[in-house]
Amino acid sequence: MRRSTAALGSAAFLLAAPGVVAGLVPWWLTRYASGDGPWPVRAAGGLLALAGAAVLLHGFARFVREGRGTPAPVAPTERLVTGGAYARVRNPMYLAVVALVAGQGLLLLRPVLLLYAAAVWLTVAAFVRWYEEPTLRAAHGEAYEAYRRAVPAWLPRCAQTRSKGSA
Repeated sequence: MRRSTAALGSAAFLLAAPGVVAGLVPWWLTRYASGDGPWPVRAAGGLLALAGAAVLLHGFARFVREGRGTPAPVAPTERLVTGGAYARVRNPMYLAVVALVAGQGLLLLRPVLLLYAAAVWLTVAAFVRWYEEPTLRAAHGEAYEAYRRAVPAWLPRCAQTRSKGSA
């Protein structure tokens, strides 16, 4: 797939999937009306939402540059994406969407968004387990299995691990 095609497809999918899950639904649930509460909670929520948005955009760019495709199941990448945030955790974009929703919940002091973030995580975890992992295994074989063994699914590793005897 050409990069320009991958970029256009990724942008469309960004609006259609995370845009709805982390933008439209939170707005529908809250109209982005804020509750009253302590500013440190709100500040932490804002930072969490910004971090989620940054990781999400990084992931979409990575799919275009490294994978030559999109995150959309209908237009998958040609190559397995393992660089950037994907070197630390296998599902950074899903974690980013959950962080974005949870961050909005804290920023707006709206518990309904924290409950929604938990529901989103459960949904994507099931999707990963029952659809995405088997699909990646079928498409990329041993390369995916090696990646799966080396990189955790949900809890990002903080530093590169070294094998015994390496300097």
